Amino acid sequence: MVRRIRVLPDTVANQIAAGEVVERPASVVKELVENALDAGATEIDVVVESGGKRLIRVSDDGEGMSREDALLCLDRHATSKIAEAGDLDDIHTFGFRGEALPSIAAVSRLTLETSTGDESTRLRSTGGRILDVEEGARRRGTTVEVNRLFFNAPARGKFLGTPRVETRAVSEVLHTAALAHPEVGFRLRSGETVLLDVPAGEETTGRVARLWGDDVVRTLLPVRFEGEGGRLWGLVQRPDAAESGPRRGGFFLGRRSFRDPDLVKALGRGYRTTLPRGVHPWFVLHLELEPGSVDVNVHPAKAEVRFRDAEAVQALVEEGVRAGMATEASSATLDADVPRPSWPGRVAEPGAGEESTGARSAGRADASSPKGSSTGPEDQMALFVTGGPRGASEGAVEGARSGGEGAAVRAPDRPRLWQVHDTWIFAETRDGLLIIDQHSAHERVLFHRLMTAYEEGGETSQRLLFPLTLRLRPEEIAQVEDVGGLLRRAGFEVERFGTDTVVVHATPDPHPYFDAARCFREMVTELTEGRSDLMRAARNQHERIAMTFACKGAIKAGQRLSESEMQELFDALFATELPHHDVHGRPTIVRLSRGELERKFGR
Repeated sequence: MVRRIRVLPDTVANQIAAGEVVERPASVVKELVENALDAGATEIDVVVESGGKRLIRVSDDGEGMSREDALLCLDRHATSKIAEAGDLDDIHTFGFRGEALPSIAAVSRLTLETSTGDESTRLRSTGGRILDVEEGARRRGTTVEVNRLFFNAPARGKFLGTPRVETRAVSEVLHTAALAHPEVGFRLRSGETVLLDVPAGEETTGRVARLWGDDVVRTLLPVRFEGEGGRLWGLVQRPDAAESGPRRGGFFLGRRSFRDPDLVKALGRGYRTTLPRGVHPWFVLHLELEPGSVDVNVHPAKAEVRFRDAEAVQALVEEGVRAGMATEASSATLDADVPRPSWPGRVAEPGAGEESTGARSAGRADASSPKGSSTGPEDQMALFVTGGPRGASEGAVEGARSGGEGAAVRAPDRPRLWQVHDTWIFAETRDGLLIIDQHSAHERVLFHRLMTAYEEGGETSQRLLFPLTLRLRPEEIAQVEDVGGLLRRAGFEVERFGTDTVVVHATPDPHPYFDAARCFREMVTELTEGRSDLMRAARNQHERIAMTFACKGAIKAGQRLSESEMQELFDALFATELPHHDVHGRPTIVRLSRGELERKFGR
C-alpha cells in the first residue's frame, strides 16, 4: 500500500507555524519589540510602511547577538530564555519558545543586523532560507527588517486590513509596551510621520500622562491591594470621569500584557453601583502571583494566560478596585487643577517596612472622611434608620475605637455642617469643603443598610395603625407576589386583598418624612417595568429590591433638615462601604479644596 502520511519540509512547517504566531504586521512588531526588551534595550525604534505590509523595521540598543547566535535564532525552538521544561513554571522573559523569528522569516524577506559591541553580523533570508551571512557594521544592538510580509502566502495577505487599520494596530502594540515599560524609550514612524515618541527614564505616571494626556491621568487614582490570590497595583479611573466609548488600558503580569475577559468583568464588579450604565473606566493594573500559579504558555501569540485559581485572581481584581472606590480620591471634585496621582508601586512584601496589605487595610483608612466624620458609640443612633444603622454603624463604632479593650472612647470634634437650598449639605474639612447631595447620600445609606439586613435575616418594620390599601395593575400584583418574601425581609408586610388590591400592614421607617404609600407604589412600578438603568445594573433580586427602596425611600431634594438630622446622615454615610457614590453611579460627594478656593480668589 502506498504511504499517504509524510513529513512536511521545514519551509512548509515554518509557514504553518507562522500562521499561529504571525497574524498581522502588529504581531510581528509585538514579537520583535518583546525580543528587544528581553535583550535589555533602553531605546526601541519602529518604522512601518503601508501598515507594515511593505516594511517593518525594529531597531534597539540591547545586548545584541554573536554570529553563531544570529544563525541559530532562525531555527525553530532555538532560544536563550529557557533550558528545560521546569523553566516554563517560572518565566521572567517575554519570549521563550524560539518560534517568533523563524515564523516571521518564513513568510517574509528578512534582514537581521546585530552587534555585541565586539562582533557585528548581517544576514538575509527569504521565505525562511538564509541567503547570505556577512560581517556587519553597527553599534551594539539589533535591527530586524521585515520586507513584503506574506509575499509567499498571498491568501494570508488578502485578509489584512487597510494600511490605516494595520498602522493603528501596530500603534496599539507600541502604546501598550510603552505603558508597561516607562524606563524604555519608544519611537514609532509610519513613513515620515511620527506616531509615538516617548523618552526613556520616565516614571510611570508621567508615561501614562504622555500616552493618554495629562487631563486623563489626573482622573486616575492609585490602587494597591494584597489578597489571597496575590498582589495588585496600578491606576483606575474615578467613576465621575469615566465616559462611554472604547476602554483603554490593560492588565499586566510581570509587565506582560494579556487579555482576559473575566478579569475585565471582575473590574466592572469592583466598580459596581459607582458607575452609570454604559461607561468604561480606563485602567492600568499589574498583577503579581506566586510562581507556578499561572501558565503563560497557552496562546500562540502569548496574548492570554491561564490561572491555576482563576476565581481567586478575579476576586483580587474586584476587591482591589472596590477598595479604591472607597477612598476619598474616588469622589468627584470641582478643582480645576487636580494633582497627578502617585504611582502606587508593587505591594510590599510582608515585613518589608511598608504595609503589605496595601489597599485592603488602606481602603477604608484612605477614604479620608472629613474632620470629625468618625463618631463615638453614643452618636450612632440613626435618625433616619430606626434601631440604628445595622452593620454600618457597628463599623463606624469600631473605626472610632483607639486602643485596646477597655480604652476610653471619645467622639472627636464634629465638622460644621449647613444645608443649602434644602438639597445640599456643606461640610467643612481641614482641606476645604465637601458638598453632599442629601438624596444621593441617603440612597447609599439605605442601600447599605438593607443589603446588610438581608445578610442578617431581614429589616425591622413598623406596624401601621391604619394599614394602606393600594390598587395595582394585574402585572404589578404578580410582581408583588413574586418578590413577596424579599419585600417582607425589607420591612414591608403585604397581603393580597381581592383581585387588584393589596394591603400593607407594616413598612420600614427610614426617616421621619417617609411616605410609605408613595415609596411602595414607585418601587412596585420600577420592579415591574424593569427597564431603568438601575434595574439593569442589579446583580440579583436582593439588589433590585435594595436599589429601588434606596432610590424611592430616601429623603428628597428640597427637604429641610435639622442640624442633628444632617449630622446623623453624615455619620451614617461615612459608615457605609462606598460613601462617595450613590446606587445610580452618581457622586454623593463633590470635593472643593482650599487650594482651589484660594486660586479663585487670587491668594
